[in-house]
Order: sequence, then structure tokens, then C-alpha cells
Amino acid sequence: MAKPRPLAAAPVAYRISAADTSAHHWHVVMTLQHPAAVQGLQLPVWIPGSYMVREFSKHLQDLSCSQAGRSCSLRQIDKASWEVRADPDQPLEIRYTVYALDNSVRSAWLDSARGFFNATSLCLIAQGFEAQPHTLELMPPAAHPSWRVATGLPVQRVDRRGFGVYRAADYDELADCPVEMGDFWRAELEACGVVHHLVVAGALPSFDRERLLRDTQKICETAIHFWHGEAAQAGDLPFPHYTFLLNAVDDNYGGLEHRNSTALIAARRDLPRVGEPKTSEGYTTLLGLISHEYFHTWNVKRLRPAAFARYDYSRENYTDLLWFFEGFTSYYDDLLLRRAGLIDDAAYLRLLNKSINQVLQAPGRKVQSVAQASFDAWVKYYRQDENTPNATISYYQKGALVALCIDLTLRQQGSVTLDDVMRALWQRCQGGPMDEADVLAVLHTLSGRSWAKEIRAWVHGTRELPLRPLLASQDVQVHEDPAQIAQRLGLRVTETAGVLRIKTVLHGGAAQRAGLCAGDEWLGVELAAGGWRLSKLDDLGAVLGPARSCVALVSRDKRLLRLPLTLPPDVTTWRLAAGSRAKDAWPA
Repeated sequence: MAKPRPLAAAPVAYRISAADTSAHHWHVVMTLQHPAAVQGLQLPVWIPGSYMVREFSKHLQDLSCSQAGRSCSLRQIDKASWEVRADPDQPLEIRYTVYALDNSVRSAWLDSARGFFNATSLCLIAQGFEAQPHTLELMPPAAHPSWRVATGLPVQRVDRRGFGVYRAADYDELADCPVEMGDFWRAELEACGVVHHLVVAGALPSFDRERLLRDTQKICETAIHFWHGEAAQAGDLPFPHYTFLLNAVDDNYGGLEHRNSTALIAARRDLPRVGEPKTSEGYTTLLGLISHEYFHTWNVKRLRPAAFARYDYSRENYTDLLWFFEGFTSYYDDLLLRRAGLIDDAAYLRLLNKSINQVLQAPGRKVQSVAQASFDAWVKYYRQDENTPNATISYYQKGALVALCIDLTLRQQGSVTLDDVMRALWQRCQGGPMDEADVLAVLHTLSGRSWAKEIRAWVHGTRELPLRPLLASQDVQVHEDPAQIAQRLGLRVTETAGVLRIKTVLHGGAAQRAGLCAGDEWLGVELAAGGWRLSKLDDLGAVLGPARSCVALVSRDKRLLRLPLTLPPDVTTWRLAAGSRAKDAWPA
């Protein structure tokens, strides 16, 4: 029998090893088979799905280039770009090290317990070869014989632990498949005939694996049925397999969507525990995160802004449509939990209630439209400071409320729902790039009227959304309850080791009128009957009793200030209550 012919070397190949887990160093050897005479190299400055320039090149060091054992001339062009003078007829080898200690879903991590990376942090782009096939060889670390590999990359040749060679059709595919290494727990579930891998690192021994597996399967099947109908089969889905990479840590939360996988991070205490069947608030939040990132597989990874048809990794990629791609996904993440039977109507309304109050309690909703918030994500949403709530609005939260308003308006006016709109957009744009005109066109086709007025007001304007009447149309009533002390004052604070410090002063609130400032340490209050030390904001209500006025004692830049403060009596917060008709129409 003839031996199989060896595979031809890919135009761009990377060999990655966990060189030094104690120093948190990944070592990369990159090979270009036929480089340009002046070959450009570039490391991305951002990762798609996280809209901020993060300067990954700051962790790259010891860069060198050679051909046939001889060094090549290397020149740095800017903060993340280099030029190499090379012989196009000989392979070019590029070697470098990347420091990795960012325990998030966006970058890279390496220690003695775990390795993780996105290619945007480790893999230089060979300019001119972006559309060519790439291979990624993962070397097994000798010091960690129990480590395995999990990734959504297509396999070319790997061992039983997953170490070996993976392939990508182009750099975009390579960048869109994060890699997990370590001694993790792994299991499989099947949803509509498609195998899904669930990988969890860092969980406590009490982690209820079977429950998370079962609940994740329900989420996947519900989302697949949403996009492709109840009779959906494997061939209908836009991916042949899917991988969840969940990193359980002491205290963190987040996720990043990819074409056939997602990287998740959550607090260990939020994972389900064996013997505790009750669904905690933290576990509900984790299920919502899983639902959110999985929904993104369709809504932003395939159906995506036209500006993202081809990513430019060297700079910001602007779009004013994040209100749709992040906001509408945020609307459906909890809604699909309800439809999957993982939460009931009461729990769903509590989640919706929380989102509504977060928007209504942000003065920035009157300053910035949700379309502008989308465009400004690069400099505002991901770079928050003490004034953020006063000047901006979240395209996640308000975008979800725009989706709610469209959905309830459609339901009120006829038999069409936002579900129909999403599926029609998928068909119209063939699961590819779209813009706002496509949204307007589908809404017009399905409802028989123009939606330009609503989109102009709700998306590009800053007036209040018509939430109250639309909720009432579904027999969901709004009750106004007295707000907590922080909201009555217009404050956000931190309380650490008995120190009460002001984090944010909301525009137009009592705290702003009194002259309180972000960064102040609030020491106590003076009343006619004497003074009191404060270590928690909630103590203020007990100290004041029926009184509404006091003098706030604060420390600012080591100076002691006395600031007259009066609590307004009429600050309220929304509480939603469903009537008997609500469950018959929505959110089912």
C-alpha cells in the first residue's frame, strides 16, 4: 500500500508553544512559504466583538526574522506593524514571544493551570496573505501532560489530546476561533443533530455538570428553532459543530461571540451545584450569557453590519448598528430562556424590569441616541468613567428596549412579531451583511407600513420610549415604587472596608445640587441632634428617620467639606406586574 502523500505546507503557518508558564510566555514561530520582497507584518489592535483598540502589540517581544538560518532586515513601521526584506523564493521564519496574563475572553492567558488565546493576540498578520490558507500547530507542553486542547478550528492532524495541526481558510477564520488548553472538564450535547462541545475550566468540585449540559442544550435547541423552524436539521445550521469555552473564576463575567464557538467567563459561585435544584440569580445570569453569545452566532457573526463585511484589524471599524446587533440580541437572550422553560413569566418580567430601570435611571439617555452610542462604542462604552451615565446610553440595554417596543407594536397591530422580522432579515440578507435600510424594508413588507418615524425617534432620537402604553397592551402594568436611597440621591457609590466613596453623581439629582463630587469620601452627616458616621449608604435612611435634610460631611483632596443635602420625596422606580391576559400573548 502506498504511503499517503504529505500535505503541502500552508502559505502561512504558526507553531505555538507554552514556552514558560511561570513567566506567562507563549512562543510563536511563524513561517511564510513565499514572502514578498518587502513583507509587511501586523498584529491586530482589536478583536471583533469587543469594540475598543486594545494595543495587543504591547505584549509582543523578541521579534526576529530569518531565512535559511540568516537574519533578515526588520524595521518597525508603527505601534503594531513591521517590514521585513526577504527573498521570495525562500521560506521566511518569524519568531517572537507574547506575554499573556489577561484573564478575560478578549486576549491571552498562560499560567501553570491553564492556557487560552485568541489569534488576534498571538498571530501576526502576513500582509497580502490574509485570504490565503493558514495552519496553526499547537505543541504539547512537556510540563503539563494532562493538558488538552479545545477549539472550533478545523482539524488537520492532531493527537488524542488535541495537540497538533489545525487549519483555517484565511486569517479571519483563524482570528475567529479561540483556543483553550488545560485540564478542563469536557462533554458533548446534541442540538438538532449538531454536536456541541461544552468545556469548563476552573469549576468547583460541587459543579452540577449534568444540569449545565441539559440547560445549555435547551438554549441551543430554542435558538436553532427560532432561526430555522421547529423542523430544523443539521444541514440548516450555518456551522457543522459548536464549542462553548467557559472559564470559571472567583469574580468576573463576560463573553465573546465567534463563528462556531464562544469564550465565556463567569464566577464559580454562579455555576449550578449538585443537590441545589433552585435556580439562583447568578445561574440565571450565566444562562442569559450563554443564550446571548449563542444567538450572536446568527446575529452579528453572519447577519452583520455591512461595515464588518471584511474586518480591518489595524483600526476602529465603525457602525451605528450595535443597537440592533447587541441590543436585539440582549432582548432575545432572556426571552429565549423563557421559551426554553428555564425561567418562568415572573422571572422574565423581573429581568425586563431591571433593564428598564437601568435605562430610566441613566440621565445619558436624554443626551445620546442609541445609534450614536453604537458609533461611539470605541471611545465611550468601553472607556467608562464617572460621567458615563450622564453622557451616554448603553446600546445593549436601550437597544433591547427598542426591540421590545418594535415587538409589542407589531403584536398590537397584527399577527406579525419581531421573530418574523429577524427571520425575514436572515433570508433577505442571506445571512450576510445588512444595514438599517434592510431593517426598514422588512418592517414595511411584513407590517404594510413605514417604520421610518419610529426608527428616527427611538433609534436616532433621545425622547422617552413608549414603554408604558406598549406594556399595557400586553396586560403588563407599571407600578411606581419609592426608589432606594442611592437613586433618590442620584448617586452610585462603592463601600469597601467601612469607607463610603462616591463613584458617580447623576445629573439633575439631589447629590449634584448639594455639590457632592465623584471621588469624595462620605464621612458622615450632621443633624440638629448631632452627627453620625456613615460606612454604608443604606445607613442614611435610618439616621435621617422622617427628616429629609442634613449636612453631608465629605473629604475631598484631604479637605473636609460640609454640604447641605435635601432628599427629594418623589423619586420612584418601576415595578412590572402581569395581568391574567399577559401569558396568553407575550413573551411566549
